[in-house]
Amino acid sequence: MNYLELFLLSLSLAMDCFAVSCSTGISQPKLKLKYVLLFAFCFGFFQGFMPLLGWIFGEAVVGYLSHFTNWIAFAILAFIGGKMIIEGIKHEDNESKNDMTKIGTILILSIATSIDALAVGFGFSMTKNVNIWWAIFNIGIVSFIVSIFGYELSKKLSTRIKAHIAEIIGGIILILIGLKILLGL
Repeated sequence: MNYLELFLLSLSLAMDCFAVSCSTGISQPKLKLKYVLLFAFCFGFFQGFMPLLGWIFGEAVVGYLSHFTNWIAFAILAFIGGKMIIEGIKHEDNESKNDMTKIGTILILSIATSIDALAVGFGFSMTKNVNIWWAIFNIGIVSFIVSIFGYELSKKLSTRIKAHIAEIIGGIILILIGLKILLGL
């Protein structure tokens, strides 16, 4: 996986963080910087940590599945991408009711937005040329930056921003990366 693909994958995984951050910016535009940095850090941490867990699990079972790894990686990415597209189309705004000054809320949202990254980590264990440490660092940093960007952007643009469109685009990118893996390109 080259750097551009890893960056696009990281950006796609960060779209859930972006959507939550945008709804937070709209519903809580006057958050103190420490809360913005806290939720961005938590989003980035869990987005980076979950692929590591998925990769560890995948490494344990990859020998049993070696003949099907491209198909499994494709299926995982296509499923996650499809789920993101469906959620983007439905675009229910439940996140705007969450209080981002409470650590419990931040941790629950951080874990919920990173479940997809767990599956991606499992897929990493089945693909060649993935440096897991560089991947988790990249995913975490991109998620952190996208979270801050989403909050600040939505705070300024108010209701004109369409966070669900970003989620749909992220889903499409994940499906395309899965197709590339499946076709061995």
